[in-house]
Amino acid sequence: MTSPTPDGEPGASGATAERPLLQVVIASTRPGRIGMPVGRWASEHARAHGAFEVELVDLLKVGLPMMDEPNHPRLAQYTKEHTKAWSATVSRADAFVFVVPEYNYGCAPAIVNALDYLYHEWTYKPVGFVSYGGVSAGTRGVQMLKQVVTTLKLVALPEAVSIPFVQQLLEDGVLRANEVMDEAMTTLLDELVRWAGALRPLRAASAPAGL
Repeated sequence: MTSPTPDGEPGASGATAERPLLQVVIASTRPGRIGMPVGRWASEHARAHGAFEVELVDLLKVGLPMMDEPNHPRLAQYTKEHTKAWSATVSRADAFVFVVPEYNYGCAPAIVNALDYLYHEWTYKPVGFVSYGGVSAGTRGVQMLKQVVTTLKLVALPEAVSIPFVQQLLEDGVLRANEVMDEAMTTLLDELVRWAGALRPLRAASAPAGL
């Protein structure tokens, strides 16, 4: 029996001996966001790919307030229940896909806030990006976000899915992906599998007790 993912949909309860756990994280939390149909497409593609157990994680449903922990995340001395729950969610993942828009040449604040809450839970895990927007396809937001994730010892992959003029691909709230997007997503997932396996010994050696 599967446990509910943070967006309320049925999903994997964690990695299996055969397949690592991939979390597809929807970074936008604003009303009317396009991140949800893009995230659903990315998670469906990942499930069809077959190499991962997959969870769709919606930061709107996670509901983190602005960073309110008194202790440095490196200490993992969490005082808030929402932080403990977020720590447990991220800890079980082996790899991530961040689904991100671009705001004012930068990244969405909700994903930076979510990253800032934790430290050890992120380290030595690969992350890929699915970005969307207008002519720039959200890529400037990704470039800013890469500076943050590498500081947390996440391994940001160069392979990515960049979706320009995303509004033209929406039909009744569903993203209608084209061949270029499908091929790029498959390439990204192939690389995430390789890196998740290669980094596994580092994750095992560096994980603090209790995480």
